[in-house]
Amino acid sequence: MNLYPLKFEPIMKDRLWGGDKLQKLFDKPSKTETTGESWELSGVKGDVSKVANGELSGTSLNELIEDYSEKLLGESVINRFGKEFPILIKFIDAKKDLSIQLHPNDELAKERHDSFGKTEMWYIMDADPGANLIVGFNKNLEKQEYKSSLENNTLLDLLNYEPVKEGDTFFINTGKVHAIGAGVLLAEIQQTSDITYRVFDFNRKDKDGNLRELHTDLALDAIDFSKKDDFRVVYDREKNKVNKMVDCPYFKTNIIDLDSDLNLDITARDSFSIYMCVSGRATIENEFGSSSIQKGETVLISASSDILKITTKEAKLLEVTI
Repeated sequence: MNLYPLKFEPIMKDRLWGGDKLQKLFDKPSKTETTGESWELSGVKGDVSKVANGELSGTSLNELIEDYSEKLLGESVINRFGKEFPILIKFIDAKKDLSIQLHPNDELAKERHDSFGKTEMWYIMDADPGANLIVGFNKNLEKQEYKSSLENNTLLDLLNYEPVKEGDTFFINTGKVHAIGAGVLLAEIQQTSDITYRVFDFNRKDKDGNLRELHTDLALDAIDFSKKDDFRVVYDREKNKVNKMVDCPYFKTNIIDLDSDLNLDITARDSFSIYMCVSGRATIENEFGSSSIQKGETVLISASSDILKITTKEAKLLEVTI
C-alpha cells in the first residue's frame, strides 16, 4: 500500500470551558455546546487516531506505524521515539478561561508518570475583542511567595497577560504557567503527553458540582518561577515561501502562506510531515495520491514522500516535522 496524504477522524473532547466554534466554523462532529478540543492526530493511549480517507480508512495510527514503521515516520524518528507517535495535534476552542496550569519536563514526567513531558506551541486562529492568554509570571518569584499567593487567592495578580490576535504564535516550554483565555480559538502542536498540573481553576465546579482536582504539590517542583519573555514567536510572513516559526528538540513548525501553487522537494527530510490548514483550502499531493484540506483540517504526509505539490488559490498551512 502506498502512503497517500492521510486525513484522520477528529477525536472530540467535551470540556468545562469549551464552546461551539469547532462545530460551527470547522464542521467538526460535535453535538454539545461545550466542545473544547478536536484531537486531529493522536497516538495517546485510549485516544489513537483512525484514518478517515482512502483505502486505509479505519486503520489506526498505531497500526500504520506497525505496518509501515520507517516508511511512515522516518528512520531518525524511530531511533528517537521508537514506535510511539511523538506529536499530538489539536484545535482548541476556549469559550471560557482554561485553568492556570503547567506541564512537567521529560525527566519529571518519566519519573512520575512514565510519559513524555509536554512542550507545546499555539497559533491563534481567532480571538474575540479583548481576549488574552496567560503566559508566565509578571515578576521573578520565590517558591514561598507563590505558595502564599495560592493560600491568599492572589495568584492572578502575579501572572502575565498577553493580548492576542489572529496569527500570533506562542511557544510554551515545560514549567511555564499558562492558560488560554476566553474567546480564543487556536491550533496546538505539542509533545505526545496528556500530563497537566492544574494549579488554579477559578473555584469552578464540574457538571457534578465538584471542584476540579488541583495538583499543587506536584507542580511545586515543576514550575519555573522566573519571569521570562521567551514565549512570543517572531516569524517572517513571506508569501509562497516556507517561513520558519519554531525549531525545538521535539518538533519543527513552519508557516506557508499561499496565494498560488507551490512545489516542495522533501527528499532529504527523514521525518513525517503534518499540514494543519489554518486558513483557506488547498489540495496536497505526493507521489502516491492527493487529499483536499480546508481550514480546521489536518493531513499527515509519510516520510517516504519525496515531492509535494500544494494546489491552492489561498491557504495558510502550518507545517510540522521532527
